[in-house]
Amino acid sequence: MRKRLSSLQTLPMKIIFPAVWITLFGMLPLTMFITQPQASDASTKWIFLLAWLGGTAFIYWSCIRLKVVSVDSNHLYVSNYVKEVSIPLSEISDVTENVWLNSHPVTIHLKSFSEFGDKIVFMPKVRMFAFFSSHPVVSELMELARTSRVPTR
Repeated sequence: MRKRLSSLQTLPMKIIFPAVWITLFGMLPLTMFITQPQASDASTKWIFLLAWLGGTAFIYWSCIRLKVVSVDSNHLYVSNYVKEVSIPLSEISDVTENVWLNSHPVTIHLKSFSEFGDKIVFMPKVRMFAFFSSHPVVSELMELARTSRVPTR
C-alpha cells in the first residue's frame, strides 16, 4: 500500500506560487523598460530586472523542481503531475534535507540517473514548531533503502 511522503502543499508551491510571483513581479521591470526607455535613472530599472531574475532563479531552485513522492515496501513513486516513475528503494544512496528553508525540502540522492535526474526533491508534510530539526521522513527513507538492500533468504 502506498504512503504519500510529500505535502499536499506541493501543488501550490510548485505551480501556483511561481506562476503568480514570476508574472506579477516580472511586470514591474517590463513596464519600466517600456514606459521609460530613456529615463535619466536607468540603473533603477536594471536593479529591478536583476532582482526579478534572482528571485525567479530562487523560486526555480526552491519550488518548481519539487516532486510528489510516495512509497510502498519496494518502490519510490515520483511524479511531476504530468508523469510518474517508479524507482526501486535499493536505488537510494542518501537522503538529505535543508532545515534552513521553512518547507524543509528533502533530497533523495539516487545511485543512477532516473527520468527526473539523480536527485529527487520534495516537500515533506508540514510539522508545526519543528524548527531546525530533522524531519522523520529522512530517517524513514534511509531505513527503507537500507532494508531493501539486505538480501532475503
